[in-house]
Amino acid sequence: MPVDGQAVTEKRTFSRTTSVSLTIDAPPAAVWKLLTDAQHYPDWNSTIVSLKGNISPEGKLELVSTLDPSRTFKLKIKDFNPPTRLVWGDALGQRTYTLSGTNAGQTLFEMTEKIGGPVFPLFASRIPPFDASFEQFAADLKAAAERAA
Repeated sequence: MPVDGQAVTEKRTFSRTTSVSLTIDAPPAAVWKLLTDAQHYPDWNSTIVSLKGNISPEGKLELVSTLDPSRTFKLKIKDFNPPTRLVWGDALGQRTYTLSGTNAGQTLFEMTEKIGGPVFPLFASRIPPFDASFEQFAADLKAAAERAA
């Protein structure tokens, strides 16, 4: 079982999956509010350079990450189920956010990204590891949600 806030990556020939989870001392609604406010991501999330668009059903996003600030990822919202599940992605990958409330009023936050496909082995070596970025994303979200709660 992974340590709270520590990312884990599973590599396969045609895909790579990175996940992180942690407990946030705030209710799911407070965490959801942060996750669905694209305009303010750079205010609380040090892994995001910019995020433009709408995080809503059928929304479209343009994301620039600190992992590759020269590239803009064009993403679509694939699942939007407040306040428990959000999925965005493109043809090569999908990021899933899951929020589960606890009896203590906390939120179990889980984030998983799977990238891959038939041509994945051709470019896999050029994709940087996500572990440190995922850990920082989760830590930033935790800090922001706990400040707001």
